[in-house]
Amino acid sequence: MSKDKPLISVIMGIYNCALTLSESIDSLLNQTYKDFELIMCDDGSLDNTYYIAKQYADKYDNIVLLKNDTNRGLNYTLNHCLKYANGEYIARQDGDDISLPERFQKEVDFLDNNPTISLVSCPLIRFDEKGDFCIEKAVAYPDKMDFIHHSPFRHASCMIRKSVMDSVNGYSESKWLLRVEDYHLWFKIYAKGYRGHNIQQPLYKARDDVNAFKRRTLSNRINCVYVRFIGYKMLHIPFYYYIFCFHDIIAYLLPKPIYNILHKKNTIYK
Repeated sequence: MSKDKPLISVIMGIYNCALTLSESIDSLLNQTYKDFELIMCDDGSLDNTYYIAKQYADKYDNIVLLKNDTNRGLNYTLNHCLKYANGEYIARQDGDDISLPERFQKEVDFLDNNPTISLVSCPLIRFDEKGDFCIEKAVAYPDKMDFIHHSPFRHASCMIRKSVMDSVNGYSESKWLLRVEDYHLWFKIYAKGYRGHNIQQPLYKARDDVNAFKRRTLSNRINCVYVRFIGYKMLHIPFYYYIFCFHDIIAYLLPKPIYNILHKKNTIYK
């Protein structure tokens, strides 16, 4: 493994994920592709998240651990990580998810062989305490019309050229973009003329349990409306599609049993 400038910088904002963090980090250490660094930033956790992360940082020379002075949100936290990133490619990982062993190798191979593509992601395998319940599908080469109904790329499983991240100034740090900072990032990237690809093979497992459901608050749904309004304008999407800005509010108002049925059929996106 390169000790100077690894090809990949993995950025991970961690917050109250003590029960799942070790499994998540271990999935990175078990990657078949080894030339990466992991930059974690604790966002004011109230459990043992920071101390678990520190055990890994003390043991592995390719793991960097940062800590916010208070809870600042994921967009700020990931930008903090980006300041320390040395890699040519920026990869994401969440502290409660799992990367399958060949994820990095397949994403690196695609970016290396397709210089006109700026970001790569893949569909997710969703799981909860009972096991896997959904294998997603994704558009291989999304265009701007694929932004209308939902985010065309999964954030946690993405890998992006650092030069592209720098050109759009990373994540936008607004309270109106919390929980939708990734969707806004895709709008910014496409508005600059860059394009992305979804590998059709699921390479990432996303935890989607009761705690994930609790994070779907009304304020987050309002942020989804906001990011669509500004994003549609950035991509010059025709005005008559703006009715779809309210998609997430409608989903939020659904009774929980109905939401769960639709969500597990992959008709409502996280």
